[in-house]
Amino acid sequence: MAGTTLRKSEWERQLNSINVLKDDLNRLIMDYLVIEGYKDAADSFSKESGLKPFVDSDSILNRMIIRGAIQRGDVEDAIGRVNELDPEILDNNPLLFFHLQQQRLIELIRGGRINEALSFAAEELAPRGEEHPDLLPELERTMALLAFDLPKANGVLAAGPLAAPQHVAELLSPSQRLKTAGELNAAILASQSQGRDPKLPQLIKMLKYCEDLMGPSGPGKCEFPRLDLERPLGIGVAPSSAHTAERNGAIEGALVI
Repeated sequence: MAGTTLRKSEWERQLNSINVLKDDLNRLIMDYLVIEGYKDAADSFSKESGLKPFVDSDSILNRMIIRGAIQRGDVEDAIGRVNELDPEILDNNPLLFFHLQQQRLIELIRGGRINEALSFAAEELAPRGEEHPDLLPELERTMALLAFDLPKANGVLAAGPLAAPQHVAELLSPSQRLKTAGELNAAILASQSQGRDPKLPQLIKMLKYCEDLMGPSGPGKCEFPRLDLERPLGIGVAPSSAHTAERNGAIEGALVI
């Protein structure tokens, strides 16, 4: 079946014919800013739009501080702050607590504190592995870091015969800290009866899926201009300083709606 081609002008005309309420867009943006912990952006957007955040600013600030502690490798500080906020968060989430302890072990190994890492693994993580055998593979993967060369001071992964395989080396990547921080952030939100995930990234993924269905390789067999919204918001993209700056720019751009 022959495909159809839509000119950009026609595609934009059809898009512009769809009526989307500004209030709905504002709520979508506020939901993203609050759940992701962009306190200053949420405050600015609240003033611009007249829409109040659905949580108080202190709640957002606490999550930002806790997430920041994880992202800079200070897991102990993050755990202490979570326990001050609500001790039941970690008590009721044994898997999350294991991942936080795993992250502590990773940070000890990253810092070259090998003896301390071995003691910590034996005292804190090994007993949990015995209680929950399904956690042993993750513990073994983390301990495998000790058998390989660690990254250099500039963060470049080691190369050569003692370089860690990808599935082990990735534990030392920034994405591992982000993953742990995201899991903890979601648990805090759940404890406060809030949504765990922002709606905006999910909608963008749905948009991409629909574009694939409509595209030349899908059943729609249609050529049309696509919207590249995943990369600016860091959806499905490995985190880096460049991507973070790009995402922040996208967030700032959203505030003008």
